[in-house]
Amino acid sequence: MDNIHICCPKCKWEPDGKPYWQCTCGTVWDTFSTGARCPSCGIVWKDTQCIIEAGGCNKSSPHLDWYEGLEDIIKKLKEEIEQGWKVEVAELVR
Repeated sequence: MDNIHICCPKCKWEPDGKPYWQCTCGTVWDTFSTGARCPSCGIVWKDTQCIIEAGGCNKSSPHLDWYEGLEDIIKKLKEEIEQGWKVEVAELVR
């Protein structure tokens, strides 16, 4: 997870850990500390708005698009899963 970089996919603004996002329940929090899940009511937000007051562009993007480097992690996980399948199949053949 060290290779993940969080930034707006449209303007590259980087969140600073401050609680800029507000849920419909009224909770204000840092959406990246919870993977876009409101810590109070549990709603998960599909999109995340870039914060203009903090130097961003004010546009919304899918939350997962903010995480640069996920593709590499997913590729590695797929390889590990496929390797595990090969081991299990080999054990069944014996």
